[in-house]
Amino acid sequence: MHLLVSNLPVDPNKIRELAKPDFWDSVLKFAQVNGIKLLVAILIFVIGKWIAKWITNVVRKMMNRKSMDATLVSFLGNIIYAILMVFIVIAAIGKLGIQTTSLVAIFGAAGLAVGLALQGSLSNFAAGVMMIIFKPFKLGDAVTAGGQTGTVSDIGIFHTSILTGDNKKIIVPNSAITGGAITNFTAMPTRRIELNVSVPGNTDLNKARDIINAIYNSDARILKSPAAGISIADATAAEIKFGLTAHVNNSEMGAVQSDLLEKIKRAFTEAGIWA
Repeated sequence: MHLLVSNLPVDPNKIRELAKPDFWDSVLKFAQVNGIKLLVAILIFVIGKWIAKWITNVVRKMMNRKSMDATLVSFLGNIIYAILMVFIVIAAIGKLGIQTTSLVAIFGAAGLAVGLALQGSLSNFAAGVMMIIFKPFKLGDAVTAGGQTGTVSDIGIFHTSILTGDNKKIIVPNSAITGGAITNFTAMPTRRIELNVSVPGNTDLNKARDIINAIYNSDARILKSPAAGISIADATAAEIKFGLTAHVNNSEMGAVQSDLLEKIKRAFTEAGIWA
């Protein structure tokens, strides 16, 4: 090793240049100026990172207080932290004297490219965020949404799962749901039953009304307010069509409607209105 070093050619002019006091003064000045910049850049990064974490945690706590979906809270928290860190890194690099204009342009172009590539997914994500915030329905609700009718089994960031009456699971993109009308059958505590019952044209109207009113009054599940109604929806020489309405608790609607039809059938048959 000693032989190799001793055999290396040495430039006497370079040695004299290194020995000059002016050279070491310039090195010292360079270290002082850029060392301070580097120290400030490091401080900006470290302190900025701590502030970014603090802001992200505050936002997450606020979202948790609003009972937002845990997946959404985590996802939004990560996005906020990443955006803050991008600004912090750019600020730290700029303190070193590096031009950040080109970096901002690169980040912008990359963001635009990613946005265009994930346009459909971002649309579904935005729709999912709106659904979680405004809550047009919740798990277990019976709805018609995105052209599908059934019970909501899962509300995700990008799609919603609906179970149909024949137990089929349908995955509906969130953008398809928020882009159209949403019917929530279980949102309200009460529902109105609407039935059409036809009787022969020669039927005694008062008799038919009395039978229906007796059926209404005999069922405690039918609410007194708003009162149940009986109207004539259509009438010809051959038949008279009654329009029946009754308000019930939402959860009892199906059972009450079925029982009403059965009771009317039996009562009309016993009264000779129906053969």
